[in-house]
Amino acid sequence: MNIDLIGKQAIVCGSTKGIGKAIAVQLAKSGANVTLIARNESVLKGTLNDLDTSLGQKHDYLVCDFFKPLELEAEIDSYILKKKIVHILVNNTGGPPPGPVSTATLNEFTETFNAHLLCNHILAKACIQGMKADNYGRIINIISTSVKIPLKGLGVSNTIRGAVANWSKSLANELAPYGITVNNILPGATKTERLTGIISNKAEKAGKSEEEAEQEMLHEIPAGRFGRPEELAYAATFLASPMASYITGTNVVVDGGRTGNL
Repeated sequence: MNIDLIGKQAIVCGSTKGIGKAIAVQLAKSGANVTLIARNESVLKGTLNDLDTSLGQKHDYLVCDFFKPLELEAEIDSYILKKKIVHILVNNTGGPPPGPVSTATLNEFTETFNAHLLCNHILAKACIQGMKADNYGRIINIISTSVKIPLKGLGVSNTIRGAVANWSKSLANELAPYGITVNNILPGATKTERLTGIISNKAEKAGKSEEEAEQEMLHEIPAGRFGRPEELAYAATFLASPMASYITGTNVVVDGGRTGNL
């Protein structure tokens, strides 16, 4: 399949590293104009240089902090006034620190809820009108396999990811008549900075070496390896394309077979 996104405008959040950056790179390769969103402007500028422009694509960025939803809302509203239409929105935000749910603080829940669900909602609301006008929209949320089976030691993340998944399904049902799809990608263990932190935390708590903790995680994955960010990007690019027009309101698991149910 030849995925052609020429002329499509995309926003990719958390796009200076890991899965977010891989998605931005792949969307640009497919012809989309990409707006990067992250907190660090110097890194955003560097990431722009990694995006393909061979098809006449024009890329830019917004500096936003997802722990400040009201500031994000002001930024995206101003951006939409200039761009008018965003066809593809990829919601992607780093997860909260690991830890049991029983000892989580109210602030941990509030911050994570703001950074994930509220910011996703702010961005989606800003983009929906233009998507409706063009009869084309793709909202893709990068969540976690914890939506299906909660992951041990990620209590706050498990809780908020589930809320995002149900928000997404509700939105998908409302927007389907307008040619707008809303889907979730659920990454398994993927080679990112977050995975490195999770392995380190597991090793410390269990009194093991990081290599031992890593091997235990690999043993749970039928594919026998961790995922690569670009493998998530391929799934996101397909969902962003016209070829995925009849896929909406669903979870796409990309985890090498690790999740223990369908």
